Amino acid sequence: MWGEFKKRSVFFGLLAICLLFTIHPALAGNEPPAVGGPLPSFELAAPENEAFKSYLGLSDSGQFTIPQIKAQTVIIEVFSMY
Repeated sequence: MWGEFKKRSVFFGLLAICLLFTIHPALAGNEPPAVGGPLPSFELAAPENEAFKSYLGLSDSGQFTIPQIKAQTVIIEVFSMY
């Protein structure tokens, strides 16, 4: 019985260490943008609907960045349920 407890403890301990090493760098890089600073670069999935793609001025499918949108102004609305 003690041997099984030790095996589980070692397993969950190693799992926790792996998760900490995986999650911590991701959390460190997710600082909110500074007020008045530039918007960080990120990619969004292109819409599958051709009319939506045409409205945004996108020609390719897959991923796109905000500067690829053919518009003078782009409004980004952020939702958070918390």
